[in-house]
Amino acid sequence: MNGTARKPRVAGFALFTLMMMAFFVALGVWQLQRRAAKHELIDALTERLAAAPIALPPPAQWAALNAASDEFRRVSFTATYAPLPDAMVYSSGSAVRKDASGPGTWALLPARLPTGEMVVIDAGFVENTMQDRAIEDRAVKKLVTGEPVALTGYLRFPEPPGLLTPAENRDKRLWFVRDHLAIASSLGWGAVAPFYVDLEQPVPQNGVPRPGPLDVHLKDDHLQYAITWFALALAVLIAFGVWVRGRRQG
Repeated sequence: MNGTARKPRVAGFALFTLMMMAFFVALGVWQLQRRAAKHELIDALTERLAAAPIALPPPAQWAALNAASDEFRRVSFTATYAPLPDAMVYSSGSAVRKDASGPGTWALLPARLPTGEMVVIDAGFVENTMQDRAIEDRAVKKLVTGEPVALTGYLRFPEPPGLLTPAENRDKRLWFVRDHLAIASSLGWGAVAPFYVDLEQPVPQNGVPRPGPLDVHLKDDHLQYAITWFALALAVLIAFGVWVRGRRQG
C-alpha cells in the first residue's frame, strides 16, 4: 500500500516538473524570438536613419503610413509654425537621442504646410527639470515667425500611454507621452497628420529647443533572459532527479 501511495506522488511531481520545464523553455524560446525581432528592428531603423531625406509624403498617402514600415523615415519639407499654444512632453531621457539623456521636455508645435494641412513638429529638447512653462514659452516663441521654414526630421507615430503614465497638466500644457493626436485635440490645433515629425534641423541659434539626429541604441538583453529561462528549466530537471534519487535511497 505504501508503494501504491508513492507512485502517484512521483507521477504527480514528474508531471509538475514537466509543466514547469515546458513553461521555462517556452519563455526562453519567446525571448529568442524577441531577440530576432529586435535585431530586425534595429537593422531596419539603422537603414532608415542613415538614408537621405525624402519629400514628405503627400496628404493622400498619409492614411497608408504606419509605424511598422515608416517610423524613423527621414523627410524634408517646408512649413510655417502656427501661432497656436505649444505643448511640452516630459522626458526622463531618450532611447534614440544620446544628447537627451537627462530630464527635460520635448517642445511640440503645430506647423502648417503650403497646401494647408497641419503637421505636428517635435521641435527639440528643452532641459527643464521643473517643467517650467515660462522656460518653454521663451524657447518656442522665437520659432513662430509667420515665415515658412525648411525642415528635416523623422516620421514618428503617437505613443500609447502606459498604465502608470500620469495624467496631463492642462494648466502647464504638460503631457507625459508623445501622443500628438490627443494633444492636438486638447489644444484645439484642428486636424493634424497621423504622424509627427521629430526635428533634426534646423537648430536654433542658441540651441533651444535642441533638435538633432537620432541614433539607434535599443536595449537588447533577450539572449541573457533566454539563457536564464533555459537554466531554470535545467535546474528544475536536476532538482527532480535529486528528489527521485533521494526517495530511492530512502
